[in-house]
Amino acid sequence: MDLLREDRTYIAGRWVSGDEPVAVENPADEQPVGALTATPGPEVERAIIEARTSFDAGVWSDRPAADRARVLHRLLDHIEAAHDTLVPTLVAEAGQPVRFAEMSQFRAGLAIARETITLYTSMTHEQAAPVPVDELVRGRVALSIRRHEPVGVVAAVTPYNAALIMAFQKLIPALLAGNSVILRPSPLTPISSLIFGAAADAAELPPGVLSVVAESGSAAAELLTSHAAVDMVSFTGSTAVGRRILAQAAPTVKRVALELGGKSAQIYLPDAVGRAAVGAVMVVAATAGQACVAATRMLVPEEHKAEVLDAVSAAYRSITVGAPTDPAATMGPVIDAAARERCERYVGLAEKHGGAVAFGGKRPAFPDRGYYFEPTVLDLPDTANPAAREEIFGPVLAVIGYRDLDHAVALANDSDYGLSAQVYGADTAAAVGVARRLRTGAVNVNTAVFSAYAPSGGYKHSGLGRERGPDGIRAFQEVKHMAIGELTR
Repeated sequence: MDLLREDRTYIAGRWVSGDEPVAVENPADEQPVGALTATPGPEVERAIIEARTSFDAGVWSDRPAADRARVLHRLLDHIEAAHDTLVPTLVAEAGQPVRFAEMSQFRAGLAIARETITLYTSMTHEQAAPVPVDELVRGRVALSIRRHEPVGVVAAVTPYNAALIMAFQKLIPALLAGNSVILRPSPLTPISSLIFGAAADAAELPPGVLSVVAESGSAAAELLTSHAAVDMVSFTGSTAVGRRILAQAAPTVKRVALELGGKSAQIYLPDAVGRAAVGAVMVVAATAGQACVAATRMLVPEEHKAEVLDAVSAAYRSITVGAPTDPAATMGPVIDAAARERCERYVGLAEKHGGAVAFGGKRPAFPDRGYYFEPTVLDLPDTANPAAREEIFGPVLAVIGYRDLDHAVALANDSDYGLSAQVYGADTAAAVGVARRLRTGAVNVNTAVFSAYAPSGGYKHSGLGRERGPDGIRAFQEVKHMAIGELTR
């Protein structure tokens, strides 16, 4: 495959080489991918200072929104033209099946990016606010205006499992709003994100408005989340890291947007249990369960639990585990050895606390290289089991029985997380009634939608703020109120 071969990082309009290699490994065969070098520490500092300078000078933020939109369309045109190298790079970095990299990251990401531009330009970013009648009568206030202005310098920190599409979701609204942005991708999958540096050059984005830093550790991320010149951190990743970012950002009182972990429930009403096998496959196919919104807790009527376990196990038995480039494979590896060991550990904990393995639960015999784990079905007695409470981030599904719909809602809400949920029922009104009672940022009832117009984000330990939709754009804006009156003599 022809991959992106860039070994430098992009800092404020210049390409920078470093001395420290970033060891990117293909999780499908454990072979190295590329020869990227880490951004030197002084260059990370320069990225921040240049972003601050560019924002304060207004070289980007003072341009008309229509002008910014045209530049970003050119940036997206360059990324779209890089399809033949970008998609194979996504596959090699993350071990994702070609179809997922092609459709769910590349094409869906570009579509969301362009839709975000359309949405932004359709929104009003300055509007009159109501003025109390007595203020008008006394003539003290002639006009009250609410303006939405850019936050300033934004640090965008993206995860390994969806590096490209998460970068689109952060960079496009942040840049459209007039911010200067520093992108820091996961050390596990940084190469594909360098396309944004090349695209910034091709689109003639002003120097300092966008930088892409790479590292093998976390020093650059910690600098970005604590530096006084950074106004906002937008992070997608684990809840544990999100807590650290909150602590690092607190001394400088930064705005923080967090999309964190999940332990989402998929609830099957009694009239929809026949669909459970399809829902189970959706958890592990393509992503190997490495999605924050993956519905890894399956709640079914207790009287149907045995038949659901049989159906789901049969569906998982039909999944072919193999290399992402193998057209016959329907599930690839997890990202690294630590992720595979986490799956093994939680299967063991599930059994220790009264659960049972209905299918899978171990490393497959083949392939013999790569970080593969079998699609796994766990029969759990309740939500107290560790495998029902913690985010495993692998192809492990927990099946739990409920007595009635009130019990199903209670089980679904019995979680520290609240990122997403699914409800299935032939009685749509009943399914919607369940959905309304769930404490989670998104609920899909018998369907799903993923677009620039649909917000995403979590309740509880699943995060702060929203991405996508009008709320996702407003996340990168400050609100200024202006009261205007005539000067009296």
